[in-house]
Amino acid sequence: MTLDAWGVTSRRDDLLLCVSELATNALLHGVPPGRGYRLRLLRFEGVVRVEVHDSGPGRPRVGGRNPSSEGGRGLLLVAELADRWGIGPRTPGKVVWSEFDA
Repeated sequence: MTLDAWGVTSRRDDLLLCVSELATNALLHGVPPGRGYRLRLLRFEGVVRVEVHDSGPGRPRVGGRNPSSEGGRGLLLVAELADRWGIGPRTPGKVVWSEFDA
């Protein structure tokens, strides 16, 4: 795995959960039929960055904290676990990213 090759041993579970949440969000909400998404892991100056690029419209938002809801907590988890996260433009679509200090 890439994290092993980079020697990243701390916060692996948090990082992998954010990869899963961002990729799932792209599949469920950001990928029009017939299109895919792109997942990138980057490392620079003590930071591991997860990027998920999709070609769908719209802007993701952190969902509410309704305990009876079956979904809508993915970005809430990312916001709590990552050191930083955000959304950037892409043509077409967007990139949703999270960063972890390693």
